[in-house]
Amino acid sequence: MSIDISEEAGVRFLHFGSSWIQGAMRIARPFALELDYTREMMTPLLLHGDDWPRKVLQIGLGAASVTKFLYRYRPQAKLTVIEIDPRVEAAARQFFKLPDDPARIDIRHGDGADFVVAAKQRYDLILVDGFDADARTGRLDTLPFYLDCSARLADDGVLCVNLLSRRKDFRNSVARLEEAFEGHAIAFPSCDSGNAIALGRVGAGDTPTLEDLKTAAKHLKETTSLNLLPTLARLATSRHLAGGVLQL
Repeated sequence: MSIDISEEAGVRFLHFGSSWIQGAMRIARPFALELDYTREMMTPLLLHGDDWPRKVLQIGLGAASVTKFLYRYRPQAKLTVIEIDPRVEAAARQFFKLPDDPARIDIRHGDGADFVVAAKQRYDLILVDGFDADARTGRLDTLPFYLDCSARLADDGVLCVNLLSRRKDFRNSVARLEEAFEGHAIAFPSCDSGNAIALGRVGAGDTPTLEDLKTAAKHLKETTSLNLLPTLARLATSRHLAGGVLQL
């Protein structure tokens, strides 16, 4: 697998030996989230205050977009990143301005599924965005993996997964998440790119209303410039906000 960099209209892209985009950064705004699905992966921030999360596990580094966003806007967060290919970390540092701060960003090279099995720590937020050059997830979209993630989450912790399918059919993935999280799982309507973000939550937790989520989204936009109001508008058309309450 080759690691390739391209640029177009002020945006730098990461590829793994194919035309599939594995990450992107607008060169003038390196800490902003350029791709729709990376923005939607920050939806769990709407469920908590500004002091959350404190411990984050990220599987799949890519162009480090999510890593950099959390690093800048959640200064209390410590980020553990599992990346199977050391060349991806090298590319993120050379081309995508990944900060060099080992005290807050701990990057380890290895298999994400193996790490979750062996991990002793519990995390507030687990982010999964791992694919090979052919957009295959391997073990990262299986029931055992989701069960392992559930066991590694803190109370009221959230798993956020990027699902990518050329068929745009995520039903089997969502069924596995729902089983692993005892029904506390949802998937957003897929983005134009074919990505769909899914969440799994440990325990029932609070059940925010659409208005609560909009208030949180407006605050997030004011403090980080990230606008998740369009995501909420799309989510409001799904069964996950039936009756104006988030069914997670």
